Amino acid sequence: MSDCDLRRFALAVGHATDAAGGTGCTVVRGADGPMRGACAVFGRATGTRELALLEPGHLVDRVDAVLISGGSAYGLSAADGVMRWLEAQGRGFPVGGGVVPIVPGAVLFDLLPLGRFDARPTPQMGFDACATASTRGCGEGSVGAGTGLTVGKVLGAAGAMKGGIGVASAEANGMGACAIVAVNAFGDVCDASGQVIAGARRDGAFVGTERVLAEHGLTGAFGQGHNTTVAVVAVEGVLDKLALRGVARAAGAALHRRVRPAGSMVDGDVIFALCPLSGEPADPVRAEMLAVAALEQAIERAVRTAVGRDGVPGLAS
Repeated sequence: MSDCDLRRFALAVGHATDAAGGTGCTVVRGADGPMRGACAVFGRATGTRELALLEPGHLVDRVDAVLISGGSAYGLSAADGVMRWLEAQGRGFPVGGGVVPIVPGAVLFDLLPLGRFDARPTPQMGFDACATASTRGCGEGSVGAGTGLTVGKVLGAAGAMKGGIGVASAEANGMGACAIVAVNAFGDVCDASGQVIAGARRDGAFVGTERVLAEHGLTGAFGQGHNTTVAVVAVEGVLDKLALRGVARAAGAALHRRVRPAGSMVDGDVIFALCPLSGEPADPVRAEMLAVAALEQAIERAVRTAVGRDGVPGLAS
């Protein structure tokens, strides 16, 4: 359980978990109202919704929630439940007859090898995750969207390890950033020293996914297109959409430091960035550096708190 104070960043995070099915979803929403949003796409096997409206120059300048869902493309339906909860609270982009909640999102492939292929997050799970979102005590590891995630799949499912959800924050001179990430990477996850801590294994030893790919390519590898790391970073202080997109792009450095390889042709890596709509302005350079630091820690926590299942080991089991 993370002790990150999400209230500081005006965020609430909720999970819905199908433990038996091996899937789930996670919702990151404004604690009291909408946030400004942006995103950056790093992977080449993405499954997403509503990303275009996050681009600078688009009319809508707010985000009511971000969905991170298992179930591959099937999991996008969980956003319907998120929208239903938000509409019931009167939260969304105002139009003539009511509101239209703005819910961008990205999905993770968890249909294999854990749980059941036919288990996918439902609209009701999206509703539940949104309704139960909290500003404190956010679950980590094998919960919500982290339930059925794996990392290190270059040698097949038998050599993989458990991925999950990680939450962390970083602070410098009174300014902070936080990160919520779901790690389902094809590659290996490293600590701050560059040492692999979770990844592809043979006979109990890490083999180094990048080396295997350099020598043999993807031939026979499990999980081609079945991988994604999806993150939400949030910063204190107000940024415009262009500067906020810069935060999302800069945070990609955390992926490349802690996931090897990151942003590959078989990963669907996406980073969302959020900030308040009003208040004191933020220094964009400091915001970028703090987002990187928070996301690096969150990626490591995602695997350190993940509990193994179905024969796939986790660092927390």
